[in-house]
Amino acid sequence: MNFNTYLSNFSKNFTEELINIIPTSDLNTSNLKKAIVYTIKVGGKRLRPLLVMETSKILGVKRDYAIRVASSVEFIHCYSLVHDDLPSMDNDDLRRGNLTCHKKFNEATAILVGDALQSISFEILSDLKTHKDGNVRSKLVNELAKCAGYSGMVEGQMQDLEAEKKNLKINEIKKLQDLKTGKLFHFSCTAATILSQQEDKYYRKFQKFSKNLGLAFQIKDDILDIEGDEKKMGKKVRKDVSLGKETFISLKGIEDSKKYAELLIEEAIEIISIFGKSSDILIKICRMIMKRSK
Repeated sequence: MNFNTYLSNFSKNFTEELINIIPTSDLNTSNLKKAIVYTIKVGGKRLRPLLVMETSKILGVKRDYAIRVASSVEFIHCYSLVHDDLPSMDNDDLRRGNLTCHKKFNEATAILVGDALQSISFEILSDLKTHKDGNVRSKLVNELAKCAGYSGMVEGQMQDLEAEKKNLKINEIKKLQDLKTGKLFHFSCTAATILSQQEDKYYRKFQKFSKNLGLAFQIKDDILDIEGDEKKMGKKVRKDVSLGKETFISLKGIEDSKKYAELLIEEAIEIISIFGKSSDILIKICRMIMKRSK
């Protein structure tokens, strides 16, 4: 099967998994679920859950466990996008060619959708269905909380907002991007070591893999913000330039940034290649990150 077809099929099927795993309750009689489902159906690459699923295959994790962890991290990612799009944050009207949640509904609904998606994530992760061992579930909850919150993605978003008024050095940009983007990649790549109870053996290896992958992904995002096609990407481009934000591109230039991102990808491939044929999909994901046009 063509890899692009594989990715498209995974995204479509996983979107259905996400909708089906949303908890049901007689108490939910408002438009909240409608807005959540709309947000999920807008779609996306589902790269983070794909990383969870592929690393879980390598480490022999049950699919039923992996799918719940993959759903949890994607719900966190979706919540972050809904909140990032708000007028008080990035102020975007389009997400993947569709109206953003606050434009389709309203700002208050978008805030509540983000709140709900975050709580759903931890409700799923802490449930007995995610793993029979309570210690494993506790570690997963703790790890995702750290990656998504105060010392992770949220701090990265705050630093990104403050970056509009600062002159950053390259190491400061790396730190910001590791928090804003890299921390969810970190969880997506290391969760399988917790699920399989093989942290001592594999955690650091997958941590390094995720760090390279996350930074390369963000550099490519910055490149697309300059070179990308707005219609193909389904959102505004050149936002960082208009806001005066410093990125790898503004400090190093496009060509040097591309070379650095490609070096990160090659290192990531070398790290994961020890798993032989089992790592084929992860290697293709690495290559796809630099080739993508949206």
